[in-house]
Amino acid sequence: MNKAPVHTPYDGSSQPFTIGLQQLDLKDWIEVDENLLAYLAEKRRLFGLHAERIFVEEPGTQAAQAEVLELLAAHLIDRYPQLYARNGDEITVSGWPDKIELGSAQTPLLLRAANLVQEDLVLMRKDEKRGWHLAAASLSFPSSWTLLEKFGRSMDDIHAPVPDFNAGTRNADLITRMFDNLRPDRSVYRMNWSLQPGDEMYHPLASHQKGALYTDDDLATHCHIRVERQTLRKLPMSGDILFTIRIYLDPVNALKKHPQCRAVAEAFCRQLEALNPAQSNYKGIMTIRERLIDTLNRL
Repeated sequence: MNKAPVHTPYDGSSQPFTIGLQQLDLKDWIEVDENLLAYLAEKRRLFGLHAERIFVEEPGTQAAQAEVLELLAAHLIDRYPQLYARNGDEITVSGWPDKIELGSAQTPLLLRAANLVQEDLVLMRKDEKRGWHLAAASLSFPSSWTLLEKFGRSMDDIHAPVPDFNAGTRNADLITRMFDNLRPDRSVYRMNWSLQPGDEMYHPLASHQKGALYTDDDLATHCHIRVERQTLRKLPMSGDILFTIRIYLDPVNALKKHPQCRAVAEAFCRQLEALNPAQSNYKGIMTIRERLIDTLNRL
């Protein structure tokens, strides 16, 4: 039986198509739960199938990648000592056969860091030509986008398909200023949600492709709510920004387990009803929105 969803930003606590940043207590930087080993196994399986689509790096980012690995290793050992341990230049994860090397090894450093946690890791760097851009990433669980189409692109190019976030908009300017002003001692996080047919964590399909995959099956079980918990942390040595993305995936009927099921479902309906056509198209739900609202009302 599905458990109740851990995060429910669709309950009105996080408005769609807004930046919605909140201050992050660094003790809560990384979220680890009972599915850790399953996520690590899925990352390993996906890398075997799609290595070139999952990891990218620009030349000159190795020092920043090493900084991420050291910060992450230190945090995990301190925050989750029952799960993570360091032995010399190796990190072990309880119940996981692979050891993560902190020293010299052939595996890229950011990929090693991502293989410790359930989060995907994206390194953002600023230069004179592109401003803030995607310089390296280990992305196993994309949400309706592909790493190769975003790699090396500026923030404006990355956000171009998102309604009200393209170049020249107020949101685009706010994001650039926020990146410029982020400090190592003040990290932030935000929540985002989307919907998808099925329960695949690796979901690079564009919105129009995703929408075409919905069937006449019961939406409560077929349609899944995909929640992204995103954090932004300025790296003190390199000055780059680490963007982490943690995916939570639940079928709609998991809301039945929520202690405030009715209130959450009603708030979710209000968010769906408030989406304009461009926003609904971007989320890939134009063909199912009315059915989904009806499904939520019946919960």
